[in-house]
Amino acid sequence: MRAERKEPIIAPSLLSADPLFLGEAVGSLENETNWLHLDIMDGHFVPNLSYGPALVRSLREACGEAFLDVHLMVEKPELLVRRFAEAGADYLTVHVEATPHLHRVLGMIKDEGKKPGVTLNPGTPTEWLKPVLHMVDIVLVMSVNPGFGGQAFIPETLEKVESLFRWREARGLSYLIEIDGGLGLDTVERAVLAGCDVIVAGSAIFGAKDPADMVRALRRRALEAIRS
Repeated sequence: MRAERKEPIIAPSLLSADPLFLGEAVGSLENETNWLHLDIMDGHFVPNLSYGPALVRSLREACGEAFLDVHLMVEKPELLVRRFAEAGADYLTVHVEATPHLHRVLGMIKDEGKKPGVTLNPGTPTEWLKPVLHMVDIVLVMSVNPGFGGQAFIPETLEKVESLFRWREARGLSYLIEIDGGLGLDTVERAVLAGCDVIVAGSAIFGAKDPADMVRALRRRALEAIRS
């Protein structure tokens, strides 16, 4: 018998917001969610470049109660952990593929007083995470190849979510299961039914006429799925 499911969290991804109007984009959410997802890209681990610690610090100052969910799509994340922790990140998620010292990096995040997380790409076996699952507060499954917004959802990644859900119950762990990439009204149900707790959505939210209403619609559809 599965454990009782909590209300899924909708985490808007600021990568899909207009970078000239990030403040307005956050305001357009109308406090419908207290999570903000930030993709940090270094131009090496993924081909794009994005934000740095300065944006995280500004968001922390402007949105004091928000959970800043910072996803480090970077090589050698150990070199950046302290800077993003000091800037005000709540969750710091690093890729299993990005460092040979994953255990050490997760320990560094914990030592900084932040919630450590681990991420895996669509082509990475879920089994690579087993040795560190006891150390993390969140596991992020990429349902697109990282580096660009607006990609199509890869349905095979839901098998990873299902495995993570089973392992969590079997081992009595409490990490959140997060998914990022191609999430919208047509995919959110499948994601939460597979076991996701946190839904990252970028284009679906910030490409909508009313971002706050889209957050409500995603939450409503997710709740309907787990209650049906």
